Amino acid sequence: MSSSLLSYQDTVFVTIGSGLVRCCHNFACHNLPSISKACHLVFKRYEPSAPSTHLGLLVAVPAMLTWLFVPHCSNTVFAFGSSFVIYVASVVASIIVYRLGPFHPLAKYPGPIMCKLSKLWMSYVCTSGRQHIYYHSLHDKYGDIVRIGPNELSIRDAAAVNPMMGSQGLPKGPMWDGRVAGNKTPAKPLIQISGPDHTRRRRPWNRAFNSEALKGYEEIIEKRANQLIQTLGDQVGPTNLSKWISYFTFDFMSDMAFGGGSEMLREGDKDGIWRALDGATMIGTALGHSPWLGQYFKYIPVGSERRKFRNFAISRAQIRVKEGSMTKDVFHHFLNESGTDDHPSSVAEAMSDSALVIIAGSDTTSTVLSSLFWFIMCNPGVYRRLQDEIDNVFPPGENALNPSKHIHMNYLNAIINETLRLLPPVLSGSQRVVARGSGAATIGSNVIPEGTAVFSHFYSVHRDPRSFSPLPDVFWPDRWLSEGERTSPFSPAHKGPVDVVLDRAAFTPFSFGPSNCVGKNLALQEIRMVVSLMLQSFDMQLAKGYDAQRWEREIEDRLISHTGELPVVLTARYKS
Repeated sequence: MSSSLLSYQDTVFVTIGSGLVRCCHNFACHNLPSISKACHLVFKRYEPSAPSTHLGLLVAVPAMLTWLFVPHCSNTVFAFGSSFVIYVASVVASIIVYRLGPFHPLAKYPGPIMCKLSKLWMSYVCTSGRQHIYYHSLHDKYGDIVRIGPNELSIRDAAAVNPMMGSQGLPKGPMWDGRVAGNKTPAKPLIQISGPDHTRRRRPWNRAFNSEALKGYEEIIEKRANQLIQTLGDQVGPTNLSKWISYFTFDFMSDMAFGGGSEMLREGDKDGIWRALDGATMIGTALGHSPWLGQYFKYIPVGSERRKFRNFAISRAQIRVKEGSMTKDVFHHFLNESGTDDHPSSVAEAMSDSALVIIAGSDTTSTVLSSLFWFIMCNPGVYRRLQDEIDNVFPPGENALNPSKHIHMNYLNAIINETLRLLPPVLSGSQRVVARGSGAATIGSNVIPEGTAVFSHFYSVHRDPRSFSPLPDVFWPDRWLSEGERTSPFSPAHKGPVDVVLDRAAFTPFSFGPSNCVGKNLALQEIRMVVSLMLQSFDMQLAKGYDAQRWEREIEDRLISHTGELPVVLTARYKS
């Protein structure tokens, strides 16, 4: 009797249990798309970057659903594979349909399908170094606003600069998190932060680059500029001018930031630090497009050049902190050694900005200087006119490094501006974001939904004929001169006045607003001094056989610009 009752109970339990299993199985199978949709919504709303979260959402969930496929598969491994493939395919399909569909908040903005699908496409494009050209071509094809990512827009409109980057503008976008992802720095660098914390951290930078501080750096520039001239004078035959200018700017910034530590003009790049800097910026650009990729750099053995440069910068900062300095270098202000700041940056914060000081002050200036020399050597009339101006202001034997005279040299400053217009140091501009929870932002005539990243594409804005004409793609320094000083860019056969459009509000080579380049005035002073001394000292021409168009073709957009070789023949103008 008892055994019959037990058998009956077992039958009931088995029946109920199998029924529940079938119900759960049917529920899960029918709702697998909903489960994958839920995963998509998590990624969409929170944009998780931690590998552990990726593992949980993309591996753990299908692992838990493996039991659905066990009855239909020969073994558990195959069952997991089936669950994983179907689940991930459902997630990907959900993402694709949403991003390309009419209900996406940015659906009305045109752009390539690959850009709309994933930022991995731009991570790939930027490895070629032609990111700025790619964006420019998109604006030529699609117009002023182009969708360059699932949730990102590039804007070619001078009127958009202030609402995006001005004092009441938008915070920095996720690109900056990607650029520094995986860095084992003691604090976030200045380039990554916005708002009140940025204002506090910016104060020592402002002191380090104010007019009083710049006066103290003149002696350092003069010393290194004379060393550059001596080194170039020792070269025989064609020499790679861009290399020596890069070494000059790196040595100068090391002196100015840390009180010394680099002698590339004398020793060359024997430790591969300049090469490491180039490698670091390339990787950082790719990660800026896909910030979540940076989290994996902690676990995989790539990015050695990036780590090498970062370690060099931090080690120089550590030496500077330990040994102190006898001069008011940049770290004098970072470390509040004069005691003027009631709320100074911490040592950890100063350390974290060490790499930024070098990159911002050396690579950008070297690119502008090399590009300027290339432009004037490609335009002999411009070259002769500039050399005449320099000779008039600084006759033979007079110090061409006197900054009090440079500011009044109209043609020199016009050439600098035109170089910065056509090839700004940061070619693709700076990313901002309409923060989640802040509501939509109005930029020009467009209402941008929250969660959208936006770029002001400097390279395209600077070549927009609505802001710069005539000949927006041509090197014509006279556009920056007064009407009485201008010479026509056209042939003598051209009759009538030249209508010049020059929108200075569209000219943003040093960025714009509270996060603009704090070292702008130092960079301009350094450029004026070096150009004046170089043209006073040498006659310069491109090496025979060099394809002059190579220079612009080989410039690579890596947030800052990477340049190729510039072979030049230098002839001393005066015997020493």
